[in-house]
Amino acid sequence: MQIGIIGLGKMGLNMAKRLLAGNHDVVGLDHHAEHRAELAAAGGRGAETLDELVGALSAPRTLWLMIPAGAPTEETLSLLQSRLGRGDLVIEGGNTFYKDSIRRAETFAGLGIDYLDTGTSGGVWGLQVGYCLMVGGTEAAFRRAEPLFSALAPPAGYRHVGPSGAGHFTKMVHNGIEYGLLQAYAEGFELLNAAPFPLDLPGLAHLWNQGSVIRSWLLELSESALADPGFADIGDYVEDSGEGRWTVAEAIERNVPAPVITLSLLTRLRSRQSHAFSGRFIAALRREFGGHKVHSS
Repeated sequence: MQIGIIGLGKMGLNMAKRLLAGNHDVVGLDHHAEHRAELAAAGGRGAETLDELVGALSAPRTLWLMIPAGAPTEETLSLLQSRLGRGDLVIEGGNTFYKDSIRRAETFAGLGIDYLDTGTSGGVWGLQVGYCLMVGGTEAAFRRAEPLFSALAPPAGYRHVGPSGAGHFTKMVHNGIEYGLLQAYAEGFELLNAAPFPLDLPGLAHLWNQGSVIRSWLLELSESALADPGFADIGDYVEDSGEGRWTVAEAIERNVPAPVITLSLLTRLRSRQSHAFSGRFIAALRREFGGHKVHSS
């Protein structure tokens, strides 16, 4: 199947390579010449402009966007509206807010263009082990693109999860769960690191993956990450992708209690404050009412 991929970053390029390995015809657009060259070396073709990409594809065209959510995606989709025609298919695989996906699907439907919002999980390991794909949109569009999903995913690793918006909604919640899992592992290993006796943290991560109830791929990655137990080159500033915020906001809107995910998000925000006002405020009040000692900054 022929596919045009817009965005050959750390996700898009590896997805293109996996599709090529599955005998699909891939044309990729990226403004980095080295990314286009790497795609060409793998057997694909590079394009420097959107017009060049669209012109290289045979109608009905299928295009897959793997670019940052927000303005870059919105701008690119706007440009595609005047360049694509009836019967074409757009697949959007970024971490997009699901309500934006619903709106965009309606816009493209009015032009006779199919639209699939596809939550994509797998990170930098996807080329090797495959990607988990959560697809929202019409059943007909899903079936049309299924050869691509089958090539990208491991067995049983893709699914049509519902109508437009459902793909990115499920990916949003997926990432919210990830926040909670990461925080739980982090707190547990911090406590292990503070134990009153020396512990082999990578060894414990490996042990717990041998049949324990907390075994997981994240725990497998923890084993290698803990090889440097002091994390000498890593600061404690933790970013958030935005999907954790959306998950918390959605939980509040729908009156669904999600305390673990919410607190894991707030912990990330706290990690960015080198001298938190709230901490200094509490210390000052303890000094005021109890004469407790304060530490200088």
